[in-house]
Amino acid sequence: MIRPVSFRMNEQTAVNNYFMEDIDMKNQEINQKAQEEFDAFVSVLKNKGVNVIVVQDTKEPDTPDSIFPNNWISFHANGTVGVYPMFAENRRNERREDILDVLEKNNFKIKDVIDYTSAEDEELYLEGTGSILIDRVNKKAYCALSERAAEDLFIEFCEDFDFFPVIFTANQSVDGKRLPIYHTNVMMALAETFVVICTDAIDDKKERKNVLDHLKKDGKEIIAITEQQMHHFAGNMLQVLGGADKRYMVMSSAAYGSLTPKQIAQIENHCAILHSSLHTIETCGGGSARCMMAEVFLPKS
Repeated sequence: MIRPVSFRMNEQTAVNNYFMEDIDMKNQEINQKAQEEFDAFVSVLKNKGVNVIVVQDTKEPDTPDSIFPNNWISFHANGTVGVYPMFAENRRNERREDILDVLEKNNFKIKDVIDYTSAEDEELYLEGTGSILIDRVNKKAYCALSERAAEDLFIEFCEDFDFFPVIFTANQSVDGKRLPIYHTNVMMALAETFVVICTDAIDDKKERKNVLDHLKKDGKEIIAITEQQMHHFAGNMLQVLGGADKRYMVMSSAAYGSLTPKQIAQIENHCAILHSSLHTIETCGGGSARCMMAEVFLPKS
């Protein structure tokens, strides 16, 4: 997790992230609020025994979205690291080699790095585990195509990492139009034994059936959320491992508050829930709890 130093609304990502909203505060206040929310969130995770490696962001270069590291890097159990091409030019500055040094100092083993960033020269993008939802057990990867998720790049990723690609389009209503959702991970959260998904966002019936068939075939309980719940970041969750190998579904307090008692019970039937207030981060950044965590599957040395 990256602790921000210059968090604010990023004008370069706002062009196709319809979850972002203006907030009536100075940038310095916004960053301070984001730091407070970040620190409280980290405490919630650590209190349950989740191993959190916090890296402080740097003032230079200017990286207003550095709090969302999962978009530029992913870590895999075979020791491979993926590095991804980013839509917004100022987000490309978030990529830091010293992060790999930090992980190695924490006894994680890195064997190889697959770098897709040259695709930026062709204006093709694939924003990490924002664009890609990985089912590591069943060797599948799900991707909702958008300006930030190019089909060819996604297929290349699946070939490199040996995942079966499940491709679809997910839309949201913006001023009366159906427009692509910028990241798959705001409409779908994949856990070991269940999935939280906004099926209403998949307008094409064949695509929707294909996605649901894959999930059902792999034994996932499907917990459907509405588009309104999605806009409260109820699709932006991540299952993590805490102390004593206990599983937790992590989300923001806004996401938790949008869920019905039945949906909460469905999730808690599989694992406990952790939530923390991320109001400023969600409003200005258009991302939530899942985006803030780059999960590390690397082997230990």
